[in-house]
Amino acid sequence: MSLGAGEDTLTVTQFNTQVCPPVAEKRLHVHKQHGVNRTDHYHWLRDDQRQDPQVLAHLQAEKDYCDAVMAPIEPLKQQLFTELTSRLDKDESSVPYYWHQHWYQQRYCADNEYPLFERSRQYQGEYQLMLDLNERAKGHEFYDLGGLAVSPNEQLLAFAEDTLSRRIYRVYIKDLHSGELFEDQLDGIDGQIVWSQDNYHLFYIAKDPQTLLGNKVYCHRLGTPQSADRLVYQEQDDSFYLSLGKTLDESLITLCHESTVTSEVSVLAADAPTADFKPLIPRQTGVEYALAKHHQSYFILTNWQASNFQLLRADAANIADRAEWQVLIPGRDDVRIEDVLALQNHLVVQTREQGLTHIYVYDLDMKLLFELPFNDSAYVAGLDVNPRQDSDKLRVYYSSLTTPESVYEYELSHGGQARLLKQQQVAGGFNPDDYCSERLFIDSRDACQIPVTLVYRRDAFQGDGNNSLYQYGYGAYGHTIEPWFDSAILSLLDRGVVYAIAHVRGGEMLGRHWYDSGRMFNKQNSFNDFIDVSRELIKLGYCHPQKLLASGGSAGGLLTGSVMNQAPDLYCAVAAHVPFVDVVSTMLDETLPLTTNEYDEWGNPNERASFDYMLSYSPYDQVSEQPYPPILVTSGLHDSQVQYFEPAKWVAKLREYSCGDQPVLFDIDLSAGHGGKSGRYKHYEDVATEYAFMFTVLGIAS
Repeated sequence: MSLGAGEDTLTVTQFNTQVCPPVAEKRLHVHKQHGVNRTDHYHWLRDDQRQDPQVLAHLQAEKDYCDAVMAPIEPLKQQLFTELTSRLDKDESSVPYYWHQHWYQQRYCADNEYPLFERSRQYQGEYQLMLDLNERAKGHEFYDLGGLAVSPNEQLLAFAEDTLSRRIYRVYIKDLHSGELFEDQLDGIDGQIVWSQDNYHLFYIAKDPQTLLGNKVYCHRLGTPQSADRLVYQEQDDSFYLSLGKTLDESLITLCHESTVTSEVSVLAADAPTADFKPLIPRQTGVEYALAKHHQSYFILTNWQASNFQLLRADAANIADRAEWQVLIPGRDDVRIEDVLALQNHLVVQTREQGLTHIYVYDLDMKLLFELPFNDSAYVAGLDVNPRQDSDKLRVYYSSLTTPESVYEYELSHGGQARLLKQQQVAGGFNPDDYCSERLFIDSRDACQIPVTLVYRRDAFQGDGNNSLYQYGYGAYGHTIEPWFDSAILSLLDRGVVYAIAHVRGGEMLGRHWYDSGRMFNKQNSFNDFIDVSRELIKLGYCHPQKLLASGGSAGGLLTGSVMNQAPDLYCAVAAHVPFVDVVSTMLDETLPLTTNEYDEWGNPNERASFDYMLSYSPYDQVSEQPYPPILVTSGLHDSQVQYFEPAKWVAKLREYSCGDQPVLFDIDLSAGHGGKSGRYKHYEDVATEYAFMFTVLGIAS
């Protein structure tokens, strides 16, 4: 099957349509809130223990059906997998960075799925193997490394592992001289590990096994059982996430408390592990801040009296007194200040202006020395690993949809002289000149301009409205989908498919207001933006009206799910990965992971106004009798972020209500979680599956 310019219909002919999809049993269950009864016939698919034989049998039937439908295109999937992985540099390594007395790097070797972590006394000298993740992953279907922390004296290595994919980690400690593991093991943590300066104490955050919230900070002393660990801090407000770190000068251990709209930083002296954390600036609802310590003062990046953030300075002794704060860079409506790095003699400030990153270098008197030059029309840039405060060199990463990820080092004391340290290698004859990237602003229905970044292959782009187009979106948590180079996308571009990112409201591409105008009672803007971008790209000739694909994951799965309900005839196929689709039910259940942390993102449906608004767009609740396009839904049984039963129920309901005959496939991985398959190469099995699905719908045979 192929779709030409003059064809008006799209039919799927290469899938195996002779097999029948599993039909989930309907069992009456009624949710009652605010006088509203919501019937949920598929509620029974929820099994928190993941042991119910009927549930597991249904999920296996879904997996078998998906495999059977896609069996005829298995050769295409295998071809794509080979193609995707052939572009990888088999011996890829990171740029070594110097910390204390060693140069540290990670390196892949040949066909290994996982990297080696190494160090050397000299730059690119003889490396000592610290940890081989391939050995650690043996015997496990899934493996993920969480935190990796070398002790200040560089003699011990603490590392965290997850072999179930629930993002609950176990910590091991290794002697880097003998290679032996300590008897100490720390279970049930969130993956972060921070050493005290005495090399004997480790700080970690314990997770609640039910809600998966990390709300307790413990201090562990080497050689003692975990049961004896000291509870250092317990978060009483379950709308806050916790994270651990260290100041760049390593003098303080930091504990960051963050909710959607409020943050706080507490510290304790890194050489006093038996002390308690003390907040530097007490939390205030609606005020967010981050700190960069520099000797006896702090640079404060905050949205206090500046929605797009401002940069301030305060002495450590009176940092909590706002009257003593000195404004260094005031807030602006058109510039979002995103990050700050305080080095010995320089201050580096990262901003976003009209969606593009800018990096400025100042001296400590706030005299602007220079701005780093970036030339692409759309790109991603940011501060790379800069582990030492006493440095006059700055490392920055840079990439674009046509530029493989690069790491540059700038000599700050010599006018910002730049040196390219490394650029990602793309095997197979990749030539960036073969591709063209553009950045557009598309008018939304309410007169906002929506940024869109797109890329296509020059000799495969017709510009007359006959190309296929793959549109990706996310639009939540203020997370900006950056235009990173991704070698996998070449498999789309080389087949004439245009790739586009719709930077819809709910992200922070255009500053804090862009985020605020896509959350809570403004969430519908995210869906409208995605649809408006789709229609305009068709109108502008980037895409044939029947060759438009949509894709999104997690909160982006909510986006595609809502868009599909609201404009089902706009997309010829949709991929929804680990989709958050049962919004109201999930946000009403405080026993589910991550629910209470997100009331300021989606709303609290215990309140009637939020309940009504969330119900109006919830993808699961709004499934209706209409023809839906071909849909590929993915999930992992052990997903810790979006529980597997949300997409499982959604798929069952879509099949029940859809008036069309297009396939609804549920590709559930019974051994994976939110991030899909682990391993450098295995990851591309999921990509190959999606692309094979999309190409089959489009009639692309190879």
